[in-house]
Amino acid sequence: MEKTTIRLGGVPEHFNLPVHLAKEKGNFSSRGIDLQWTTFDGGTGQMTAALRNDEIDACILLTEGIIKDIANGNPSKIVSVYVNSPLTWGIHTGVHNKLQNHSEIYDRTYAISRFGSGSHLMPIVDATSHDKSIQHEQFKIIKNLTGALESLQKQETDVFYWEKFTTKPYVDAGQLRRIGEYVTPWPCFVIAVRNEILDESPEAIIRMLRVIHDECDQFMYNHEAIDMVSKRYEITKKDAERWFNSTEWAIHGWVSDKMLNNVIFNLKVAGILEKNQELPELIWKR
Repeated sequence: MEKTTIRLGGVPEHFNLPVHLAKEKGNFSSRGIDLQWTTFDGGTGQMTAALRNDEIDACILLTEGIIKDIANGNPSKIVSVYVNSPLTWGIHTGVHNKLQNHSEIYDRTYAISRFGSGSHLMPIVDATSHDKSIQHEQFKIIKNLTGALESLQKQETDVFYWEKFTTKPYVDAGQLRRIGEYVTPWPCFVIAVRNEILDESPEAIIRMLRVIHDECDQFMYNHEAIDMVSKRYEITKKDAERWFNSTEWAIHGWVSDKMLNNVIFNLKVAGILEKNQELPELIWKR
């Protein structure tokens, strides 16, 4: 059986462990898929750029980030939800910063991985929900988590949004302080694929999704999952347990129009999308 190569990208976080396990087991290969994984430390903004530049065929990325980028011309579509549960963003500052709580952050300088990444979009959505606003010049690009740690330590920036459990080891080690949390009001991760690939190899994308959904289904009932997450991603077993039990993966490709409309509404209220902006088709129709 001739295999179809699919270049899939994602962040180096515990959410993507089911994909790595499926690849290690040879499950993609047995379905005729040569899955080539690329890790993106820079998050969703880096992945949307990679989709536009034909550096990858598909990626697992933040729902709000890909909706915003498809709306602004990214030639891709959402093919499935990946994680049904929302993302809990930790709101962080440097250990020597005088910031003490969430309510004090809106006039400060924000560290972001890239414009269009979750670390950029979510502070705006959060601020809007509190009747506050953040100006463009308040954002400073730091590329990734390593860049954020350095920037916050030097107090070049004051605030940094990143997934709570990914940053917790740095909080525990005294390298970051968490001063708040923000929970996205929608499923956190989706899978997006470039339109060219959907036109050329639709059956291969369907087979890839079946492997991912099957592995996610098994992972949620795997008694060894918590230990694996703890060891592979160097987080405490207690934190791995809390994260695992609060996370639900998708086991089918259905994408809710109501969910998309909720994200679009929030992005428009926050000024990330224009209020009267006409949107292209966001979801791949099988």
